[in-house]
Amino acid sequence: MIKVGILGATGAVGQRFVQLLADHPWFELTTLTASDRSAGKKYGEIARWRLDVPLPDSVKDLKILPTSPDGVDADIVFSALPASIAKYVEPKFAEAGFVVASNASSYRMESDVPLMIPEINPDHLGLIEIQRDNRNWDGYIVTNPNCTTIVMALTLGPLMQFDIEKLYVATMQAVSGAGYEGVTSMAILDNIVPYIGGEEEKVESESQKILGEFDGSRVKNADFSVSASCHRVPVMDGHTEAIWAIMREDPTPKEVKSAFRGFRCDEVKGLPTAPEKSIIVHDSEDRPQPRLDRDAGNGMSVSVGRIREGIKYIAVGHNTIRGAAGASVLNAEFLSKKKMV
Repeated sequence: MIKVGILGATGAVGQRFVQLLADHPWFELTTLTASDRSAGKKYGEIARWRLDVPLPDSVKDLKILPTSPDGVDADIVFSALPASIAKYVEPKFAEAGFVVASNASSYRMESDVPLMIPEINPDHLGLIEIQRDNRNWDGYIVTNPNCTTIVMALTLGPLMQFDIEKLYVATMQAVSGAGYEGVTSMAILDNIVPYIGGEEEKVESESQKILGEFDGSRVKNADFSVSASCHRVPVMDGHTEAIWAIMREDPTPKEVKSAFRGFRCDEVKGLPTAPEKSIIVHDSEDRPQPRLDRDAGNGMSVSVGRIREGIKYIAVGHNTIRGAAGASVLNAEFLSKKKMV
């Protein structure tokens, strides 16, 4: 068993990490960290557990540590820290020799840090040795995309064969993406908030890096443009995205549907968190929907439907599992499989 810890274990994403790691077959959850005011207390005493599953008994009595490498008994740490804190904390862990599987945005766009979706860009792990040499770290940082980006980017993998030229996306994002207290009930009930700070920029830039080509020394961004409009809607979990993909090869909806259905990745086969199908295709005109489809593949599959001439389609993915904690756990499993831990 590989010992793992969670940095920022009490927030919405931190709780998802706890849920996914408490009984993981490869990883032993040994360490939970949070703010200094929580240090020394038992996790079960301070976690405002919002998930619709019981708080795992194995973590209730774990004592919270300060978010510092000192005293952390783990090989991998999963970061659910806010970006402003992750910016200076994660390098401390990497320098101290830890593998940092980060959900934070702080290092996603750094030229020597992999922005990983294992089914899409497994070769980008080549950046790790470059990162360690550049920064003189014993450990390293691997990131997963923004929760909105990953839903779209996963569906773009099978479409790259058609030579994507332009992408337009309008998102309808769940309130859990804003954190436990991110959107007040009076602000979101009977309402849509048409702006999420920084979200559109992340979708537009991260997609190009994820689908870019690693040439042995750097990632050259994919040659397509992205225009995004992001909106918060009164849904608990599950981001819905309307995507318009303009492709130079001009495929038919039938060809796109076939590409989605035929998408496989042997790289992730056998990993505990990997879904049987990364992309699930719906033929019904009224699917996918977040309430019906967010938990597909234990929350790790992205569902697509309404594939029309253009090409236009709808995608739905679970924002705190595939879009956050689950993505980091899958990255760590992939690193373990590659014997990089």
